[in-house]
Amino acid sequence: MSLFLPIERTKEINTYKIWEKATSFGAQVAVPKINRKTEEMKHLLFETEDQLEISDWGIPEPSKGRVIAAEHFDIVIVPLLVADKGGNRVGYGKGYYDKYLTNKNVVTVGVCYDFQVVDELPKENHDVKLDILITDKSIYRW
Repeated sequence: MSLFLPIERTKEINTYKIWEKATSFGAQVAVPKINRKTEEMKHLLFETEDQLEISDWGIPEPSKGRVIAAEHFDIVIVPLLVADKGGNRVGYGKGYYDKYLTNKNVVTVGVCYDFQVVDELPKENHDVKLDILITDKSIYRW
């Protein structure tokens, strides 16, 4: 599984509990790390919070760890600012997840607070839709 970690200053939903639960079942969890120069995202195995450093954007990212290739993921939990009831999401505008998820056979899951869900969002051809959206009040599946 790939799991984003929350940006504290933006009060994103706490995903550390997902990591704790998944690893208690023996799952391997990787966390994304962005290379700002190449505009690429890779995922590193997340074993302890000692691995983390806060990026310039306030994102907790692993400073070290084994890279996990995309084909090893069955689930990718993606960050979002807002999502709609049709599975579309708006992230932070750089398109890292849309690029990463293009042509990947994984289940995409968004997690957020219920107030971040709207009826409909504009979408573009490169946008990758969510398969599941989990809020503090609802679960949506497409």
